Amino acid sequence: MSTFAAQLLEFLSSFPLPLALPPGVAAASPFREPAVHELLAQFARRHYVEAPPRVAVLGINPGRLGMGRTGVAFTDPTALAEHCGIGHDLPRQRPELSSQFIYAVVTEMGGPTAFYRHFYLGSVYPLVLLHEGLNYNYYDSPALLKSLWPEMRSSLRQQVQALGLRTDVAVSLGKRNGLFFNKLNDELGLFERIVVLDHPRYLMQYRRRDLEQNVAHYVAELGALLHAPA
Repeated sequence: MSTFAAQLLEFLSSFPLPLALPPGVAAASPFREPAVHELLAQFARRHYVEAPPRVAVLGINPGRLGMGRTGVAFTDPTALAEHCGIGHDLPRQRPELSSQFIYAVVTEMGGPTAFYRHFYLGSVYPLVLLHEGLNYNYYDSPALLKSLWPEMRSSLRQQVQALGLRTDVAVSLGKRNGLFFNKLNDELGLFERIVVLDHPRYLMQYRRRDLEQNVAHYVAELGALLHAPA
C-alpha cells in the first residue's frame, strides 16, 4: 500500500466524531465499520498508488448512500464495481446522481487509474451528517456550521499535510461549498487558489439536458490543472 493510501485510511478512520451538534443532527463515521474500511482499503491500494502530489477535489461532506456505504468519495456501489473494479456484496440501490456525473468525467479523463493518479476526491468535512435520518450539509444551519468550523479547519489541514496534496490549487465541488472552502482557506492559507465548479448533483438534477457540455466543462477545468507549475 502506498504512503498516500495508508495516510488516507488513517485520516478517515481516526477523524473524531463531533462532541456536540445542534438538536436533530447526527454525525457518523462509516470508515470505522469493518466492511466499509475494507472497501476503502481495496480502492486505495488499487487507485491511490505512489504518484506526484495530487490536486484536492473536495465536496461538502459524504452522503450516507455513496461514500457512506463504499468509503470512497462520490462513488456509489455501482460505480465501485463497474468503474473501479472493486467487487462487493452491497445491496443494490438507485444510482447516486453525483456518482454518475463524476464517473462520466473520470471516464472522459482516461478512467480511474489515470484520474486518481492526478486527483484526490474528498470532502471539506469528512464525516456523514444526518438530520432526522436524511443527508445534511455542514452549511445547512448556522448553528451546525459554527459548531463544526474548528473541525473543518482541522480536516483541511490534515488532508493537505498527511496526503501531501498540491498547494498551488484545489477544486471545490459546489458553489456554496466554495464560499466556505475559500473562507477556510483565507484563515489557513493552505492553497494559492481554489477553482469552484457547480456541484455534480446540481448539474444532474437541474441541468441534465446539458450533461455532455457539463462533463466537457469539468474535463477542461480539471485537465488544465494536470501539470503542476514549474
